[in-house]
Formats: sequence, structure tokens, C-alpha cells
Amino acid sequence: MNAHRRTRRAAVGALLLVPPVTAAVVGPLVTDADIPSDGMPYALDDGHPLGTDALGRDVLTLVLRGGASALGMACGAVALAVAVGAVLGLAAAASRSRWLDDLLMRPVELLLPLPSLLVISVVGVGWRGHPIAVALAVAALSVPAVARLLRASALDAAGGPVAEAMRLQGESSARVLFGHVGRTVLPVAAADAGTRVGVAVFTVAAANFLGLGLDPTSPDWGVVIAGSREALFVQPWAVLAPTLMLVLFVVGINLLVDGLLPHARQPGRKTGAGRAAAWNR
Repeated sequence: MNAHRRTRRAAVGALLLVPPVTAAVVGPLVTDADIPSDGMPYALDDGHPLGTDALGRDVLTLVLRGGASALGMACGAVALAVAVGAVLGLAAAASRSRWLDDLLMRPVELLLPLPSLLVISVVGVGWRGHPIAVALAVAALSVPAVARLLRASALDAAGGPVAEAMRLQGESSARVLFGHVGRTVLPVAAADAGTRVGVAVFTVAAANFLGLGLDPTSPDWGVVIAGSREALFVQPWAVLAPTLMLVLFVVGINLLVDGLLPHARQPGRKTGAGRAAAWNR
């Protein structure tokens, strides 16, 4: 893909992100926290540009207020997962003993086979309606994959001549780890985070759609879709408007990452064979 096509793809992705991100950031500032429910259920009239939902609430107001939780939980979960996974993965890659490597990686790998919705359902039963609890569950489920990816990507840099030279010069382990090795794997981490945000958005939305996350009266986009799905052909905007916001965000973030970091996802780039055999260390 040439530079012009990459730039165009990134520009299209950024353009698609404008409506959902603007709604999530600006929406809560220009709407009231208490959404009035004085309209008729599933009505389409001049007073409600996008109609009303099952409770008679204005759909446009719901769309403006629901993005903060829908995107905030997903982005917060991915940020936490990348932060924790990066520390574990980079530390495991830089470790010179097999037991320390196992100590760092094996415990988090116990989370790999757990179904995401099952974990979120358990969290939803114990902490019903708490967005932080849902975000923490999604983050915990993402940490093992992030740690494994960054560990494999960092092995070459951690054992390379630059890292060895920094150690011989007396540089601290933290400086070698985060200054050199972390900078080397940054494109991989950014590309993975871009993809993982889309997955987290749909995981959170699915949890809310199934009633495992937020309160059923929440303006969250996933909750609104779930509450209005039976009226798709009666008042379609109650379902299509929040769905469109989710789709625009996921497609936009992936196009933006693909355009800005075109090489970070190529599995065989440079030393891919060595990374594939990393677990035989």
C-alpha cells in the first residue's frame, strides 16, 4: 500500500470517528443527565428528530448521552489491558531466567480459555450496573493476549546488541526495558490496541445488550439497542442510530490504525520466525 492510499485510509478512518467521538465527548455536556420520558413510546414527530424509545425518551438525547459509557468503558479497558500487558510482556522478554518468565506469564494465561461473556455475566451478577466492573472484566480478559504478543515482539530487541550495550554502560533495567525495548514494540502495541478497541466496544455492547452490564434504563448505546429491538420496523431509528454510532467507531478506528501503522500487523516482518519460536526458550 503506497503512502497516498495509506493517508487516504487514515483520513477516512478519522472522518468516520468524528460522529461517535463527538457524541461521546460533547453529548453529555449539552444534554441533561435526567432524560425526560414524557413522549409516546416509539413515536416519530417533530419534537423528536429521531423519535422516542420504549420509555418515551428522545432517541437523539440517548445517542448523545450513551457514547460516554459505550466508548469510555471499552477504551478504558483496552488502555488498562495494554498497560498491564506491556509491563508483563516486556519484563518476561527481558528476563534471563526461565522461572521468572514462567512466573510472569503463566498465571495470566489461565484467563485465556475463559469465555468473555461468561466472565462478564459473573461480574454483572456481583456488581450490577457498575461500568468500572465491566471495564475491569474486559481488561482482565485482554491482558493475556496483549502480554503474549508484546513478549514475542520484544524478545529480539531485549536480547539484541543495543540492549546489551546499554547494560554494559550501566543503564538501569527500567531504561533498557521501557526506553529501548518498549519503543521497539510500540508500533505493534498500537496496532494491536486499535484492533482490540473494536473488539472491546462490541464486547461491552453485547454485555449491555444481554442485560449483563448497565442498568436497563441507562442511555448506553448497547442498552438502548437491546431495549428497542422489538420495534425495529416500527421505530427503526431507536435501534439504527446507536448501532450506526458503534459501527462508525469500530470501522473508523481500524481504518485509522491501518493507515497510520501499515506494517505493524505483518506477521512475517523481519524476525517473525524467531518470534514464533519464542516459547521454546
